[in-house]
Amino acid sequence: MTKKIRIEEIIVVEGKSDTKRIQQVVDADTIETNGSALSEETLSKIEHAEEIRGVIVFTDPDFSGEKIRKQITEAVPSAKHAFISRKKGEPKRQGNSLGVEHASNETILEALKNVSTPSTEVFESEIDTEDLIHFGLIAGKFAKKRRELLGEKLNIGYTNGKQLKKRLKMFQIKKDVFTQGMKEILEDEKDE
Repeated sequence: MTKKIRIEEIIVVEGKSDTKRIQQVVDADTIETNGSALSEETLSKIEHAEEIRGVIVFTDPDFSGEKIRKQITEAVPSAKHAFISRKKGEPKRQGNSLGVEHASNETILEALKNVSTPSTEVFESEIDTEDLIHFGLIAGKFAKKRRELLGEKLNIGYTNGKQLKKRLKMFQIKKDVFTQGMKEILEDEKDE
């Protein structure tokens, strides 16, 4: 089996099936828009991703995909764009909608080839599960609120306990930044 190409940028896709399909072909992190109505939180996450690692918009070749692309371009003009043709995004079975998830491996690689930065380095996060437990982020009655506040503070959006470690790694949050943010959150809790 050949090793997958690692993509430095974070790829913006429409949904879970697009993420799954992209990750079958390349080693990449994704942000899902979950529909054509982009929330402020998702746009903020995309802006932050562009600052940290760069962003590639890879939406479906249809009206909704173009709408998302335009919204992101307005907010993040420096974002890169990967495209597939409508024909290459056609589903194999009748009734399924047009999309990235139906593209062949070759089509996906070709679309990403000209806009992505191959990376050999993988960010190794120093933040481990014990750190999350220590700061009460995955257990306890304040865990959800603390994750919410941390997401705002680090500009990585809200995530559940299972996804937090992955999100911290995706945005390449260093342990000292994480620790400082949590100290501030805990200080604010004492003042309430």
